[in-house]
Formats: sequence, structure tokens, C-alpha cells
Amino acid sequence: MAENTQVNVQENARADVKKLSFERAIEELESIVKRLEDGKVPLEESVAIYERGEALKRRCEELLRQAEARVDKITTDSSGQVTGTEPLDVQ
Repeated sequence: MAENTQVNVQENARADVKKLSFERAIEELESIVKRLEDGKVPLEESVAIYERGEALKRRCEELLRQAEARVDKITTDSSGQVTGTEPLDVQ
């Protein structure tokens, strides 16, 4: 029974992360990194917040990819005059 509860808590935490803005996710990720670097967090809690940190990192990467996909590259002709835009080649 306790294992099912832990799985539900983890699923709720992942769902919660998917709702965060980039700014909120990065703020929380920075807080987790600081806590882990301080080394004063018990092992069990360290593992839990590390896992949340991984989910936050993935969320930030996802949001950055989405933003990059929306950015246009400005195109110019040989004289430097703007000729339009084209999708940014994100790889």
C-alpha cells in the first residue's frame, strides 16, 4: 500500500511540474541545487528533491525548445537589407 502511495505522490509531482512556467521551474531548480550543494539534507530527502530537480530540468528544456521553435531568423540580402524571416534552424 505504501508503494502505491509513493507512486501517486511522484505522479502528482510530475503533473505539477508540467504546469510550471519556465521562470518558476528554474527558480525551484536553483533552490534544489543550493540545498543539495549545502549537504545538510538527509539522504532520503536528497534523493526525492534530486528526482524533482530532474523533472524541473526536463520542463525547462521543453519550454526552451518550444520558445526556440517560435523564434524567426531574420534574412537579409547581399546589401544587408532585411528581406524577411524564415524559421530558425534549431538542432
